[in-house]
Amino acid sequence: MVEVFATAAGADLVPGAGVTLVDDRALASLAEAVTPAGVVAVCRFVDVPLADAVRGDLVAICADVRDPGNAGTVVRTADAAGAAGVVLAGQSVDLYNPKTLRASAGSALHLPVAVEPDPARAVEAARAAGLTVLAADGAGEADLHGLPVDLLAAPTAWLFGNEAWGLPDDLAAVADHRVRIPIHGRAESLNLATAAALCLYESARAQRG
Repeated sequence: MVEVFATAAGADLVPGAGVTLVDDRALASLAEAVTPAGVVAVCRFVDVPLADAVRGDLVAICADVRDPGNAGTVVRTADAAGAAGVVLAGQSVDLYNPKTLRASAGSALHLPVAVEPDPARAVEAARAAGLTVLAADGAGEADLHGLPVDLLAAPTAWLFGNEAWGLPDDLAAVADHRVRIPIHGRAESLNLATAAALCLYESARAQRG
């Protein structure tokens, strides 16, 4: 944090020096929330270089994910699953969108997250780091529940696409495997964040088993 502004009531939430006291009206003009918590901080950017986000056994790469709630939830889920990092690639929503940060529930502040304009470069970086790239694709040739345990247990980067149209064929084609999540009922598809949770936790279970 660079600077902290707080109301008299909110100052108790940030013990220590360096807090500038403001009134409720001033704080409301600084915050985007309808009901501010009484504290607003000016912070430095926290995103990391691409190489740092793909350094580990489990990584999530989001390609052109536009919804801030989905992007933030993927970051939060990746954190919960023990992933080493997340890459927001292509035309993905801004990491610093307030809705993205809120949906991450704090995970965006300590899990390494990289911002990479070129999704293919993110995939190349993951592969260069020794990760197997698995693309979540409704038309994939492999079934998530039928993947060999040794494949799931290997260092893995999961590649997720846009909420509406998924992964473009040229990007999905560079993955090592295209993996579908089985739909047993009549639902057409799964929400992106839900699909990411299933995939990441399958890998986490195998890697920690």
